[in-house]
Amino acid sequence: MTAKQKTIQQDVTIQGRGLHTGIENITLTFKPAMENTGYIFKRTDLPGQPEIPAIADFVRETARGTTLVKDDVRVATIEHCLASVFASDIDNIIIEVSAEELPIMDGSAKYFVEALEKAGIQEQNEERVEFQLDECIKYSDPKTGSEFIAIPDDHLHYSVMIDYHTDVLGTQNAELKDLTEFKKEISACRTFVFIDEMQTLIQQNLIRGGDFENAIVFVNRMLPQEEIDALKKFFNQPKVEVTREGILNTCGLSFSNEPARHKLLDIVGDLSLVGRRFNAHIIAKKPGHSSNIAFALKIRKHIENQEKAPQIPKYIPNQEPLLDVTEISKKLPHRPPFLLIDKIIELSETHVVGIKNVTMNEPFFIGHFPGHPVMPGVLQIEAMAQCGGILVLSSVPDPENYITYFIKIDNVRFRNKVVPGDTLVFRLDLTSPIRRGLCQMSGKGYVGNQLTVEADMLAQIVKEK
Repeated sequence: MTAKQKTIQQDVTIQGRGLHTGIENITLTFKPAMENTGYIFKRTDLPGQPEIPAIADFVRETARGTTLVKDDVRVATIEHCLASVFASDIDNIIIEVSAEELPIMDGSAKYFVEALEKAGIQEQNEERVEFQLDECIKYSDPKTGSEFIAIPDDHLHYSVMIDYHTDVLGTQNAELKDLTEFKKEISACRTFVFIDEMQTLIQQNLIRGGDFENAIVFVNRMLPQEEIDALKKFFNQPKVEVTREGILNTCGLSFSNEPARHKLLDIVGDLSLVGRRFNAHIIAKKPGHSSNIAFALKIRKHIENQEKAPQIPKYIPNQEPLLDVTEISKKLPHRPPFLLIDKIIELSETHVVGIKNVTMNEPFFIGHFPGHPVMPGVLQIEAMAQCGGILVLSSVPDPENYITYFIKIDNVRFRNKVVPGDTLVFRLDLTSPIRRGLCQMSGKGYVGNQLTVEADMLAQIVKEK
């Protein structure tokens, strides 16, 4: 069954401080959105409340966070929020924010997930489109050592490896086998930073909203007393110390591999900027926001190209069909030798995919043509029409009491010969809703990846007396 799109049931608001700007009491409100809206950020603090679509095309900065920019309007540190929305199985949402940066909360996705749960998830009428990648997609950055691969799969899951070549952290791995486990396994994992990186950020007048509650600070060297005193002053802390685990003023790790899990969290958020749901096994080595976004752009471009390419249905011979020839015979009045469909492998309210295996035993090959067997074009159209008949009859509760008549066929084209040994794969799509028993369809027939026949058809179903 095709899943429906989802949004939230009601508005929900959270408040917090900006990590880099230090702005206090930033208000973030999640709001329901119509079908096919996607994820939209809205700056409520600016005139006209400008909006920015959450897609990778608008990413302009990736230093210590992901920032969207459109027409000089910015919204920064979006990755934890987006990871929460995406992992909550939401397709459409408006995210209103009262500043240029989202609140950091505790440095994880925990509070965003909890807010979305409070708002409730609501199913919508439109179907969700989930793309099946047709090949592996790879990305690497020799400068950082980042490597990514998206392997086609039947669902989306993630594997991450990080290695900072330091004893205090070491090599870590994390895995998320299903997004339904995101809340339990990933959402509470906080952002982290090494002490030298933190000092650089302080010098750059960043992390003005940072503290020891919203980030894990790893210390991989001895700290002189003057540096400790400076940190006390910056963070307004009476005591600053390094624990045995090499962490500054920590309250403990949620998981032994919390840093790797947080990097996985960032990947979920950054790859949501692909703007399309897709199924794949994402494997990442040494990820970071810059490489995450580069990979998201590559996947987004691949899906756009895949959308533009002809949608050739895929036939896996050993896959269980939706309808075999016996079940087809219960729906269509045709019988051998004029039943020309062997299997139905896909069927929805708007399309159907059927199979015709062409063998030398077909009776029409006796005279068409001796010594040069070619399937007659008119029978290719008839096979396509029978496939379309299954689609039409699926719109009524008692198809055995109806019969389908094709009353118009236009734009017929025969592109390639069909000969014994070929497997014809037909796909027919509705071009308008079925009304008064009339059904308009566009059909194509393929052998392998070659288009062999196409036609536009108008059919009518009539109840038998």
